[in-house]
Amino acid sequence: MPFPEYRRTRSWYFEYNTFRGKNQVGTVNYLSKSGATCRSRDGPGKVILLMQSKQMRNDPLFMRNSYETAGKWGIPIVKRQKLPFDDIELVACSDTRANDNEENKKKGVHFFVDDYRFSGIYDHPERSLKKYSQYAFLLTPDFSTYSDMDLWRQLESVAKNRWVGAYWQSKGRIVVPTISWSGSRSFEFCFDGVERSGTVAVGMIGCKRSRIGFMRGYNEMLERLQPEKIIVFGKPFSEMKGNIMPVDYQSSRKVVR
Repeated sequence: MPFPEYRRTRSWYFEYNTFRGKNQVGTVNYLSKSGATCRSRDGPGKVILLMQSKQMRNDPLFMRNSYETAGKWGIPIVKRQKLPFDDIELVACSDTRANDNEENKKKGVHFFVDDYRFSGIYDHPERSLKKYSQYAFLLTPDFSTYSDMDLWRQLESVAKNRWVGAYWQSKGRIVVPTISWSGSRSFEFCFDGVERSGTVAVGMIGCKRSRIGFMRGYNEMLERLQPEKIIVFGKPFSEMKGNIMPVDYQSSRKVVR
């Protein structure tokens, strides 16, 4: 499908429809509540009115303020939920597909993969909801919190993680918050938006290079969240405490096809 081109005129937003598979490029002839018309190299087309500035403030996907929040930064809360089973199996989000088989549907979905593989679930959460809803439970997306990122980017990643989780819960899904951190400065926000004494998930990929830093954040998480269970994706360090439920990385890629 061709991609729309966006233009702004005063407080009005337009989406240029396509004609013959090409983006409309031209002059807007007139503006009305039903839209506008434009001329292009390919002939006349229609410009569909998207949203007025006042309407944007009533759009939940623009405001992102539909859920209960916590902490200094008002991060959405992922509620504590009981997992209906103790035998945890996970499948990577990149290995999921629509209308998956019954064996795979018994598993949870993890997002311990490169960010580009799941970036769209925040921008357009409704598009992937049906596909992910067929699985037993969902870990919140592990948007990166690299230590060399500016703090505002790390904060954004944590907030997006929790918002998606709150959205999924509002649609009736079982959700486990994925917790990640960088240096000690990230402790100000990286544990926000998670209820205490629930199940959480952490990933071990790349943590061997900074074992001391990882353990500092892990122990801080234990103290602040006091999780009942901890899903650990990858091989746990021997000094990690808590009720750990390890999940092997290789086994998570062995989906039934």
